[in-house]
Amino acid sequence: MAETLRVGVLGLTHDHVWQNLRELREVADVEIVAAADPNDELLYQFQQETGCEQIFTSYEPLLGEVEVDAAYVFSDNATGADLAAAAASIGLHVLVEKPMGADLDGANRLVAAAAESEVTLLVNWPFAWLPQLQHGIALAQAGEIGTILGTRYRSAHEGPKELGCSPYFYNWLHNNELNGAGAYMDYCGYGVALARTLLGVPTRVSAMIGHLHKDYVMVDDNAVLTMQWPRAMAVAEASWTQIGKLTAYMGVIYGSEGTLLIEPGTAGRLLLATREQAEGVAVDVPALPPEQQSASAYFAHCIRNGVAVEGLCSPRVGRDAQEILEAGLLSSMRGEVVSLPLSVY
Repeated sequence: MAETLRVGVLGLTHDHVWQNLRELREVADVEIVAAADPNDELLYQFQQETGCEQIFTSYEPLLGEVEVDAAYVFSDNATGADLAAAAASIGLHVLVEKPMGADLDGANRLVAAAAESEVTLLVNWPFAWLPQLQHGIALAQAGEIGTILGTRYRSAHEGPKELGCSPYFYNWLHNNELNGAGAYMDYCGYGVALARTLLGVPTRVSAMIGHLHKDYVMVDDNAVLTMQWPRAMAVAEASWTQIGKLTAYMGVIYGSEGTLLIEPGTAGRLLLATREQAEGVAVDVPALPPEQQSASAYFAHCIRNGVAVEGLCSPRVGRDAQEILEAGLLSSMRGEVVSLPLSVY
């Protein structure tokens, strides 16, 4: 690989792409060289945002004709798994926005392609770059709250359209085939990834997935997924109907000797409750090293140093999160608890 990391962008319909491209431009020795997407308006926005003129309305020319080292994949979930696997299969490092597919089959194909080509694969969960979350996970893994007994994470807002997402984004979020579900696939994955990182793969899951309020969508707008281990339990919640921000994006890690509360946002605190401090006290959160401050910084760091992606954004966690989510879909459809694993990988 050349000293400069050359990045091509496959898909622009996921609104998270713009923040990630802004962060990518802050990483030294990286060049954004091209983008491909069927939508002319998004390609124009890409040119305005990045100053990069090389664009394509189909994906094949970028993959076959442009000299790139890595691919950023920001399409719908179903297409994204195919694009990411195609990029990995020709030796490109891949950053794909969460989740890594619309279903477990797509996730498995992507992981297999990356492993066969021995390329870096990062599954970006945006909350992974919050200092308070990283520190909370580190404290829990170090035993600071005793044995980890469970986690809870709620992702919620009034809905993608109401939140101000672009039609390019919310139209596929509202499509069961392209997204994999509705609010459930969009938002329960955060709590699943957190639980999987701290506790491993659960033995059983149960989900309630419902279409409660939004009459203009045909997919679920609320969901609750519960996960069980022999000595732990976890909950992931999703909502596209929540008014206000109370309890939204709050994470909790429960231990035998303490509880960690992770507040949302870049200014959010990390609170620790113990027997002596039952109401909780704020924990000093250290500043993150440069390579841990964004998905792009960490992605470039892993590629340049030949180190594996670890933690929340690793391929293993991403793939297992997809399996847990699929098990939850089966649970909701069957009305019963579903055991894991669904497949041997």
